[in-house]
Amino acid sequence: MNPAALRDICIVAAEAGARVLRDLRDRPRDVRFKGRTDLVTDADKAAEEAVLRILRERAPGTKVLAEESGAQGEGDICFVVDPLDGTTNYAHGIPIFACTVGAEENGVVVAGCTVDPMRGETFVAGRGLGAEVRTETGSRALRVSAAAELVEAVLCTGFPYGDRDKLPRMIAAFGKFTELARGSRRLGSAAIDLAWVAAGRLDGFWELGLKPWDVAAGQLLVEEAGGVVTRFDGSPHRLAGGEIVAAPPALHPKMVQVLSALR
Repeated sequence: MNPAALRDICIVAAEAGARVLRDLRDRPRDVRFKGRTDLVTDADKAAEEAVLRILRERAPGTKVLAEESGAQGEGDICFVVDPLDGTTNYAHGIPIFACTVGAEENGVVVAGCTVDPMRGETFVAGRGLGAEVRTETGSRALRVSAAAELVEAVLCTGFPYGDRDKLPRMIAAFGKFTELARGSRRLGSAAIDLAWVAAGRLDGFWELGLKPWDVAAGQLLVEEAGGVVTRFDGSPHRLAGGEIVAAPPALHPKMVQVLSALR
């Protein structure tokens, strides 16, 4: 299946999940804990079922890796699904969350879609096809910012839920980037963070402790928008690698330099 076809499946699936999130947002929440601070809601599960229904219809038997239901199916192509990225925000009524679906083939992400249901934005990418954001009024190509120096950059990160031993390093990095950059943010949704780096709204993003479903679509969005995505030491990014730094080409090595020094 080519990247354009996989991209279209990701779009339909992510939009189906996003509709569920939007429809359920103002209803009472059933909130449970997967860990001490790691939440799961009834909306996570309902949105995931909506996504999986589309994948079963459009790509029957294809391998799927989903946050709530795990791995199923087989083959060289795998759809990577986070039905609700930003669950804590969602549970607390903070309108920064997304439904995101990526497709990888033989370990390489080739298509992806992240839908922000609160702003009505659908971020889409296919490998070699570019990246764009679609709204009710049309679409526009995505391009990372022109930031080349930390002093002119607004950066974003997140903090791990489960691996609390990683917190000191992440807090140290947050402090250093806050000192060096124009501004630093923590929005609570890695999928939104990466989409906004691709859109040039944020200049760079770094985080530890992420899962494949958090970053699959976002990695491709940034790359197809002209950005660079690696591990903290500048080596190639891996979906299961647990760390990511994404930025425009001129800014990326400066972020890597800071992160490498904090190891």
